[in-house]
Amino acid sequence: MKALAILLTALLVAAWISAIAILAIQNFSPVSLRFLGFQSIEMPVGLVLAFSVALGTLGTAIAQPLLGLSSFQREDDEDY
Repeated sequence: MKALAILLTALLVAAWISAIAILAIQNFSPVSLRFLGFQSIEMPVGLVLAFSVALGTLGTAIAQPLLGLSSFQREDDEDY
């Protein structure tokens, strides 16, 4: 069962990476981001999207153990 979950996760990540690559190739025009009065340098849309996905994935990977949102149950928490 664990191997199936790993396989599905890998397929989902591969699909997202493929979608980002296709979007990056088709949208090469540079954009500039503005947030709270700050403005970034101009960069392609695909690069902005790739950075956003990477930052979100990294943030989720860090936040899950810190907030206790793991899907695995601890052995001492067997109240059921």
